[in-house]
Amino acid sequence: MKTRSIQLTALVMILLLAITSTASAQKKTRKGKKECQTENIRLFNGKDLENWVFYLKDKSVDPSSVFSVQNGVIHISGNPFGYMRTKESYSDYSLHVEWRWPSEATNSGVFVHGQKPDSIWLRCVECQLMAGNAGDFVCMNGADMNERSDKSTPIVRKMAASAEKAAGEWNTMEVICSGNTIEVHVNGVLMNKGTNVTVSQGSICLQSEGKDIEFRNVYLSSLKK
Repeated sequence: MKTRSIQLTALVMILLLAITSTASAQKKTRKGKKECQTENIRLFNGKDLENWVFYLKDKSVDPSSVFSVQNGVIHISGNPFGYMRTKESYSDYSLHVEWRWPSEATNSGVFVHGQKPDSIWLRCVECQLMAGNAGDFVCMNGADMNERSDKSTPIVRKMAASAEKAAGEWNTMEVICSGNTIEVHVNGVLMNKGTNVTVSQGSICLQSEGKDIEFRNVYLSSLKK
């Protein structure tokens, strides 16, 4: 009986050690997963534009008449030319932007790595939204990249056929900025890639250029570890 009691005690101790070890491993796994998760940074809160700065070519125009929030969506009238930009500067991120033309597909753009001082054509790389050309790069005000082989134009044409949707439908643009490289995807299609880009951090801007455009779900995920 004594031998059997000792054996039972030993078995219980082994089971307790196994349970403790498993629980500890699960805790470490959960902790590791939590540390690996990347939280999205919401650039637009769906309510107002308090995190943005506005610049218009015509200084006499009230920015609130050009940039507004309607039903949880950013509405930009397009006139006069200008942009709204983030107050903060960002680098090494994946940017998600959804846009649509309320009626007529015209012209606009998403600027990354915007540099101060503000000017109507600030130094940055524009990810073009012009109808039929969404995904082109425009190297603005001295910005450059290896792919701009023709120095007579600031434009680096997209690599794929247009993946844009018709006016009234929502499109998605993903811009991945990693070091001195920029990739742009439109509706899941890789449109362009720029390397050795001469600007690698700065503000993010949504452009006013011509006619109405709407934006929603504007956020980024940091690529920094």
